[in-house]
Amino acid sequence: MKDKRSYTNKKEHGEDMSHENESKITNEDRGPLDLTLLTEQYRIDLKKYQDRESMYINTENKLKGAQQIAVEMATAVAKLDRKNEELMKEIDRLNEEIQLLELQIKK
Repeated sequence: MKDKRSYTNKKEHGEDMSHENESKITNEDRGPLDLTLLTEQYRIDLKKYQDRESMYINTENKLKGAQQIAVEMATAVAKLDRKNEELMKEIDRLNEEIQLLELQIKK
């Protein structure tokens, strides 16, 4: 019985013969209206757009966060200023009271 796969040379035995009839398509072989080329270009453009949109959303979120922090800090500063004024008035009142007490002691 003869083997179905017959090789004429010993060297051929180690080679994979399944690729003999395959053709390779390169970018140079495809024209500008080739559907696969257009699809690949669309995917590349879509990925760039998605990356840019993601970067925009990320930047916008950071900006909103920074704005919120600035508003909170401004509120805290205003509160501290009011408290500082109240404390300064209290200090002035206490200093006046001390002066009155010192005058009473001297009499």
